[in-house]
This record gives sequence, structure tokens and C-alpha cells, in this order.
Amino acid sequence: MLIPGETVWRRCKAGRLTILNDAAAYFAALREALLLATRQVYIIGWDIHSQTRFVGPSGYADDGYPQELGAFLKALLKAKPDLRINILIWNFPALYAAEREWNSAAKFTAHASDRLRFCFDSSLPLGSAQHQKIVVIDGALGFVGGLDLTIRRWDTSAHETHHPLRTDPDGKPYPPFHDVQCMVDGEAAASLTEVAENRWRAAGCTTERPAATKGERWPASVPVQCRGMTVGIARTEIATARGDGVNEVARLFEASINAADRFIYIENQFTSATDIARLLAQRMLDVPQLRVLIVMPKMHSSWFESQAMQSGRGGFIARFVSAGVMDRVRFVYPSTRDAEQAAAVMVHSKVMIVDDRMLRVGSANLNNRSMGADTECDLVFEATSDAHCEYLAWLRRRLIGHFCGVDEREIERHEADLFGFLDRLAEDDSPKSLQPIDPAASVGGVAVMVQPVADPREPLHLDRAANRMWTARTILAVSGLAAALAGLALAWQYTSLRDFADVGFVSSIISQPARSQFAPLFAIAAFVVGGLVVFPVLVLIAATSAALGPWMGFLSASAGVLLSALTLFSIGRVLGQARLQRLLGRRAARVQSGIIGKGVMAVAMIRMVPIAPFSIVNVVAGASKLSLRDFVLGTVLGMAPGIAVMAALGAQIADLARNASWINALLLALAILAWIALCLGVQFLVTWLAGRRT
Repeated sequence: MLIPGETVWRRCKAGRLTILNDAAAYFAALREALLLATRQVYIIGWDIHSQTRFVGPSGYADDGYPQELGAFLKALLKAKPDLRINILIWNFPALYAAEREWNSAAKFTAHASDRLRFCFDSSLPLGSAQHQKIVVIDGALGFVGGLDLTIRRWDTSAHETHHPLRTDPDGKPYPPFHDVQCMVDGEAAASLTEVAENRWRAAGCTTERPAATKGERWPASVPVQCRGMTVGIARTEIATARGDGVNEVARLFEASINAADRFIYIENQFTSATDIARLLAQRMLDVPQLRVLIVMPKMHSSWFESQAMQSGRGGFIARFVSAGVMDRVRFVYPSTRDAEQAAAVMVHSKVMIVDDRMLRVGSANLNNRSMGADTECDLVFEATSDAHCEYLAWLRRRLIGHFCGVDEREIERHEADLFGFLDRLAEDDSPKSLQPIDPAASVGGVAVMVQPVADPREPLHLDRAANRMWTARTILAVSGLAAALAGLALAWQYTSLRDFADVGFVSSIISQPARSQFAPLFAIAAFVVGGLVVFPVLVLIAATSAALGPWMGFLSASAGVLLSALTLFSIGRVLGQARLQRLLGRRAARVQSGIIGKGVMAVAMIRMVPIAPFSIVNVVAGASKLSLRDFVLGTVLGMAPGIAVMAALGAQIADLARNASWINALLLALAILAWIALCLGVQFLVTWLAGRRT
């Protein structure tokens, strides 16, 4: 299964191995190991936060060093004059800004030694993320898994419904959280150091490799669980000018599934890779005794994640339904309850155990992104002795048991009818249990639109983004929503709903701004203010036309769009690239400036294809070297068709509210069709231009 150059990058030995269950155990082990560091530490992640509660299960530090991660690292450097610490995280786009620490680089480096280097990974193409989660210490000890050193991760394996220390820096509590990290030394740790160094260099950062030093790095308080296991390192790397892409993660998933005969245990945050689901369902058909247990979150942690992954998870489960194997597979989420309420445990881990012969722990999810769009790193351990198989069986039972409030011996006693045992715990509302995921969860039109772009198999391109977003299904969904709105407007006029909404009153409110001679100026000012707060520009266009009518609405919206764009362009020009990096991220700025730096037509294309918010594009364009002339001309050309159609649509909605009739409903439907036609035309134009470039 572990074939170098095929399913893994390298095959080596792990001198010692321990699986750290949940962040409290990981943070305790890593904290103790960092106190043993002497030369160089790499911290590679998706995110990091200086105020992370960097402590063990007790919730407090007793080693004399600060509890918060940022202060801890600074104190560590002060105490160890020969130590270097290199931190690399993904240079995230503005979409994630609300979830990240503001100006994190400065928080870590301020008043710190120059031996602490902070690097944003801006090397990846549009739509890709740096998702590896690695820490290596002196080339002698390595950690890999699903955990970043950031906030809202700390929890103990008890996963209590309420825990007084499970709060973020603002004091807000967050739900129980589960993740897994593995700790290795020997050849495996040395190889992980190479992976970290390669990621550091790929991001354009430089450092020196210090001379090797002897000494123990394994934390004394952490027992060794297994010794001498064969381990492979599987990666996903993105093809860039520096080198070809690497798809070991995807190939290893395929090889692992094809080798399964008895039982597959999976923990994963995202399950949307339908190719993997199809392969797994087919394997279950080919091997009738094969059973599969998949532990996942009940809900995703944010609206964007829910919309991006909801559709994919439904499609993933549907493969097993259509294969007729649902009696041998369980999709479950961990639940914990006390006397007051129940809480779903957030599953963030990425674990796979196959037949108690193979263990996989890392950063890769079972989604499309992890197969080709993001950087990933997994460790896969292969049992080569009975002792190794017994260890993997013990680990699997321990992981399942901790979700159910029982130890591994209890799981072993019910091994012959494990699904029956888990089902009974779920039905009895036990304090801890694995509850079934609803496979028939509805998928909305927004999720269908967002998922192909948010969860791509490869980095995004403008033409692919347009093709993936505007499918027949999403057009029908949007059309259905518009038809429902038109029907509701007619219902206000012809049904009992008119008693709750007086049309004359609504009409007077809508038309009131138009009675003022300054109404167009108010509308233009609304566009400027809306741009500053990143308000959706299309909503403003439609609202302006609804209030002022189609012609005055079109003129006012055009002037407002242009003035708002120029205002934000000027802000970006004043900020410049250096300051903008702190706000949006250097990667976003460079990618966008690379697109808009090609001239008027490129600006027009990015205006018509909704791959970035209107306000963000304006600020980034101002910070780039784009000329004001190209920016204005591109904005006018790109926005004019959309303004015209949205102005007609907004005016028609207002007419329907004032004078509901079948004629006005028909005109609204025609305006919607014109908008859909414009979207399809833009898709065709972008695809055609992309084809001419290749």
C-alpha cells in the first residue's frame, strides 16, 4: 500500500508513536517538547493565534512560562539564545478575516527576537489553501494531524457539554471540539522536517538548517504507545512554476479502500468527495462483509462552510443509498448531554483505520479540495506484526469508546454487533453517544451554487468558476425563487394577505424618496457608504431602481457605482500593497493585481464574474499598479450590462408591488430571464476568452 512516488512520498520508520486525542493532550505534549528544543522549530499551519490557550487538560500552565501561545514562544526564545522558531501559515483571503487574528504576524513578532520568523504562504494559486498542520522540533520530533495552534480548538477528551475554560479570547463559549494529532520521532520526524522546509522554501521564505544536536525531545510525561512502525508520508501539492502537482493523498485513499476487507473506521470534518464515496460503495458491494463507520460533525461551524459542504455531503451519502449498502455503513456525529441539554461535538479530525492494519492521521479531509486544490500532509502507519495490529485495534476502540462514554474493553466486548451496540446507545439517549446523521438533509440553491467553487478538485480559473456556478440546476433554483417572490406579490393583492400588507402604504414608502429633488444624490451616497461596508452592490442597484424608476435608477446607480469604485480605489492607492497585506492578505492582493493588471478587458471580466466582492476588487486595484484610466473604463464596460438588467428588474419589482397584475408579473419574469441570459452570456464570453488564451 505504501508505494514511494505513487501513494506516498517516502516510506520510513517511526521510532516511537503516540496518538494525541484532542487539543488538550496535543498542547500539553507540544508545550513540554518545545521546552526541550535547542536549535530550530517549524510551525506549519492553516491558522495560528497568539492568544491560543496553550495548556494541557488541567487548563493551566505549571512550568513557569506564559499560558498564551504568543507570549510562551517569546519567553522560550528569551530563555534559549540559540533557538530559532519559524512560523508559516496560509495567507488567507478577506473571506476568512472575521475568523482570524488581526495582524497576527505583528502579534507574534512584536517585542520578540529576530529569531522568530513569521511567513505568510502566498505561493498558491487562486482557490487553493495551505492546509498542512505540522510542527517539527530540532529535526528529531514531529507532530502531524488536524489541529492548528489557534483558538476555539482546546478541549479535553471528556467533551463536556459545558466547560468553563472552553471559551475564545472574547470570553465566548464554543461547543465541544474533537481532533487528533500524532507524535513521532526517528526517521519519520526527520522526513517531516524536510516537508516543512520544502513548504517554507515554496512560500519564498529562507532560513538556515542548524547543526544537528543530540538529546531527548520526547516529552517525559507522554507514554509511548507503539514502536518501530513503518510509516509513509502522503501529500497534496499544487502544480506551480516551481514544480508539478502531487496527488499522493488521493491515491492513498483509493489504495486503502481497495485493500479493505472487514472494517473501515473514519473520522473526518468534511465528506464531499463523491469519487471516494463511489469507490467505497463499490468496494462494499464487492466485499459483502465489509462495514464502514464514519464519524462527522452534525453541523459545520460557519454559514459559509455549511453552504460550501452541505451539497457535497448529501451527494457523498447518496452514493451509498443508491448502492444499497446503508445497512452496513453508519454516518454518525458525537453527542454529549448533561441534565440540562445536549450538545453536538464538533468533529475536526482526519483519521482512517482500515482492518486494524493501517492507520492514517493528517490534515486531509474527504473533500475535493484535499485531493488537489490544497496542500496536505498525512502520515499513514502500516502494521507489520501482530503487536502493531493489536495496537491499531486498541486505538480504534479507544476512539469509538471515548465518544460513547465507555472504555476500549467495552467496545471490544460488542465487536461482533458493534452497529447494534452504537444504535442502542443512540436510541437510549445515553450521556455520550454517536447519533445518526440525517441522510435526507435538504440542499438549498445557494449550497448548489457555492459548493463547486468552494470545494474544487483543482485551483480555480475564471472560466471554470463561471462554468461551475451557473449550471442548469442553479438557474432553475434562482428562477424558482424569483417566481415565488412574484407569486407572493400577487398574493398580497388577491388573497387574504392584503389585510396584513396595505399596498398603498408600501407604495408610498417606496416612492417617497423620488419626491425629493435630492433623491439621486441620496442614492449615490448610499453606494459610497455601501461600498465602505462591503454591502452587496447588486442589491443597491435593484433598490435604487425600485425607488427612482428604471431610467433615473439606471443613471443614479451608474454614478453611484463609479463614485464608490473610485473612492475605494483611492483608499487602496493610499494604503499601498504593504498595508493592504494586513487587511486582505498578500496572496489575495497579488492574485487580483495579476488579473486586473492585464488591462481594461480583464477589469471588465472580473466585474462580470462574481469571484470577489465589488469593494474588495476596488481596494486591491487601487493598491496595484493598474492605471486609473484602465480601471474606470473596465468598470464602466463590466458593470453597465448588469446595472441595466438589475435596474429593470428592480423597477419591475416595484411596479408589481404598486400594481399587482399578471402583466406586471410577466414583465418581472422577462426581466429575470434577461438577467439569466446575461449571466449565461458572461459565462460563454469568459470561457471563449480563456480558450483563446490557451
